[in-house]
Amino acid sequence: MVLILADDMGTGDVHALNPDSKIPTPHLDRLAGEGMTYTDAHTPSSVCTPTRYGLLTGRYCWRTRLKSGVLNGYGAPLMKPDRITIADMLKNAGYQTGIVGKWHLGLGFAKNGKEFDFTQPVSDGAHTHGFESSFIIPASLDFPPYVYIRDGELTQFPSLPQPARGFPEFLRKGERSPDLVMENVLDDIAREAGSYITEQAKTDTPFFLYVPLTGPHKPVIPHPRYRGKTGLGPYGDFVVQVDETVGQIMQSIDDAKVRDNTIVIYTSDNGSFMRCSEDPDFVDHVEDHSVQEYRADHHRANGPYRGTKADIWEAGHRVPFFVRWPDHVPAGEKSAATICLTDVFATLAEIAGTEVDPKAAEDSYSFTATFDGNSLERPPVIHHSVGGMFAIREGKWKLVLGNGSGGREAPRGKRDKRPYKLFDLSTDIAETKNVIDDHPEVADRLEKACMAIRNQGI
Repeated sequence: MVLILADDMGTGDVHALNPDSKIPTPHLDRLAGEGMTYTDAHTPSSVCTPTRYGLLTGRYCWRTRLKSGVLNGYGAPLMKPDRITIADMLKNAGYQTGIVGKWHLGLGFAKNGKEFDFTQPVSDGAHTHGFESSFIIPASLDFPPYVYIRDGELTQFPSLPQPARGFPEFLRKGERSPDLVMENVLDDIAREAGSYITEQAKTDTPFFLYVPLTGPHKPVIPHPRYRGKTGLGPYGDFVVQVDETVGQIMQSIDDAKVRDNTIVIYTSDNGSFMRCSEDPDFVDHVEDHSVQEYRADHHRANGPYRGTKADIWEAGHRVPFFVRWPDHVPAGEKSAATICLTDVFATLAEIAGTEVDPKAAEDSYSFTATFDGNSLERPPVIHHSVGGMFAIREGKWKLVLGNGSGGREAPRGKRDKRPYKLFDLSTDIAETKNVIDDHPEVADRLEKACMAIRNQGI
């Protein structure tokens, strides 16, 4: 099992999902062609940390202490010691478990008084939550400390000062280890993932590898060999590099001769941060690389969806989602089932032939039935924005329980403040028309359903 999680990739960034895109993504297109594409897949949050918590635990993150926002690189561990993760579940089922990439769920950095002591191992992290092998960075690549951590120990002391930089090379001031070079991180991840796959393939033990990539999240610093590839600025070039990184991991699977019995899942932790302007005269990222926005005629990173990363709107949480599993998942097919990344836990448990602990993954529902084209029976999906705003999705209906985006698009509004918005996504995928006055009974039913789910398991 190989689970690849991009960082901030929108549906419009993948050519297979956006034929109008000028950014080539041949490896993701190949993955879509060799597997099943889920066109209605959602993250449990429209930002990093809470989505990663939901993916690994099968549990919505707003059930924890983190009700909004994300952790930084120094943040205290979010997961409690007894919280069962996908890695715990699969390890107990006889799998070897590994992670290569971005953690962003808090680490137990040692302290000497009020100062961090980077000479000591971290007391909490991937290695304490079921991953027998781990090679990680603490958080997003724009958050210090900029270090690699292997099995709980820093690979090098962060002896270098990293100055702050503006977009697109957006970085916060902090300390950096000499062996972590921003331009090389995706290559390092591909190499480490390939080594893990190669070694595990030599054994008879099944393995699970989680590869949370660091791109195309900021800092947008494509390796020199990709610069200028697209004519769409650093962001376009960086998407090409992310695609190539996926291709390298897929090649490692092929070279290890485990392709036929390895399920590969590819998705993203939320939508893209790149905004989109309909103004034909707007000076965008192509013409000024410091602009975090494209003109629509150049690129739509989030496809036809409203908003951006962090929002409760569809662009915030609707993401690419591909599943390849030869002889089990039909190649080139599409599923319109509404799924959430929390559902990966129960799905992998079913594939592994193991039961989910009754105290774990309470928001996870297996979607293996969709592999055979069957419908999916699950409760409504709950969406959550960076500001803590909720929405509920059931069939064609989406109810936003707030009076704004809950994120970056103006007005941001406030959670649980009226007027609410109801959208019929079957006819209005761009969320342009609020139909709550036409269907008050639907809004009332969905509001009650959302509150019932929110009140469970708190």
